[in-house]
Parts: sequence; structure tokens; C-alpha cells
Amino acid sequence: MKKLFIVSLLIGASFGAFAQSELSYHGKKITEKGAIPATELTTKMNGKDKMPAKVEGTVESVCKVKGCWMKVKTGDGQSMRVTFKDYGFFVPKDIVGKTVVVAGTAESTTTPVDELRHYAEDAGKSKEEIAKITEPEKALTFVADGVIVKK
Repeated sequence: MKKLFIVSLLIGASFGAFAQSELSYHGKKITEKGAIPATELTTKMNGKDKMPAKVEGTVESVCKVKGCWMKVKTGDGQSMRVTFKDYGFFVPKDIVGKTVVVAGTAESTTTPVDELRHYAEDAGKSKEEIAKITEPEKALTFVADGVIVKK
């Protein structure tokens, strides 16, 4: 009887493991359909200050405090900071290296020094590294309505 119980438990656990989704959704539920590679976003922006977009890319870093932002690689050693609309949701802090799809608004922005220092602090940078931030940063940023994390 004990063996039967253990075998039943193992079978049930294996079904549970296979039933889990390969995707996790955060914020507004979106689909992958129509997403462009992050490496193409700068070209698609083509001088625009702002545009709606759906982008797929690899996570380079995530806010270590609570997952309130992430950086996604855009190619040529560059990345874009992705924040979440109205600070309304967060992403898991352990998704570095995973592929994500983000839907929302891409923008060309200038981030002030105090905000860059705040992000560096959230990322766990040393006080010395934070003190070296002395210039605002012009970059491509993204405000996401929804995120899909591929497992």
C-alpha cells in the first residue's frame, strides 16, 4: 500500500511538472504575434521620438530590488531600459538571459543623472560606480503594458 501511494504521488507530480506553461505573463496579457527583434527597433523608430511597438529580445539585467525594470539587449553592445506602465506590475528578478516579448511604447529619451544613479543602486552597483555617473544618458527606452517571459 505504501509503495502504491508513493508511485501515485510521483506520477501526479510528473503530470503537474509537464502541465506548467513555458511562458509567464506580467501586466496586460499579450501575444508574441507581430513582435520584431529588439535588434531592429532602432531602425523601425527611424527618427521618431515615440512609437507603439512589440519587441522580442534577451534580458541583460533586472532591478535587484523588486523587478521594477529590466534592460533588453538591442545589438551592437547596446541595450534599452524597459519600465512598466504606471509602475503597475513587475517581472521576476531571476530572468537575466531569458527571452522576453514586451508590448508598449518605445521612446528616444534623455535620462537625468539622479535617475541613472537610482537605477545603478537598484542594480546593486558599488558607491564608486554610482559616483562615476555624471552625465545624462540619451537612449532608447520602452514603457511596457505587458511582458511575456519565455522559460
